[in-house]
Amino acid sequence: MTDYGSGMDRRRLILAFAACALAGCATPGPAVVAPGAGPAELEAIYAVTATREALTVRVSSNGCTKREDFAFFVERKAGATTVAFARKRLDPCRSFAAGHADLVFTLQELGVAPNLPVFVMNPFAGL
Repeated sequence: MTDYGSGMDRRRLILAFAACALAGCATPGPAVVAPGAGPAELEAIYAVTATREALTVRVSSNGCTKREDFAFFVERKAGATTVAFARKRLDPCRSFAAGHADLVFTLQELGVAPNLPVFVMNPFAGL
């Protein structure tokens, strides 16, 4: 189970990502997040695969996780791009075995240039 820190920090982070999603999912500048918010509030991911057109993020799932359950934040700085993913809604399903979901986000929707380095800020979790 992932430790998300205090409930207040997580709520603020989710609200920041929700606002980002409503504003078109990509922002030109840094997000405003409560002091002390950090990687513990981001979704732990199992893997990231990058192609010329998209990023595929593997996350834990109880069987109902969908792409729409996630928001992302993009920051462009000094010729590099950072991306962070956060879960907007928890997966309410109950499966007997731990599972995962592969979520595909196109570079175009992320607002990422295809030839620039991309850094994913989420913590990694073991399978």
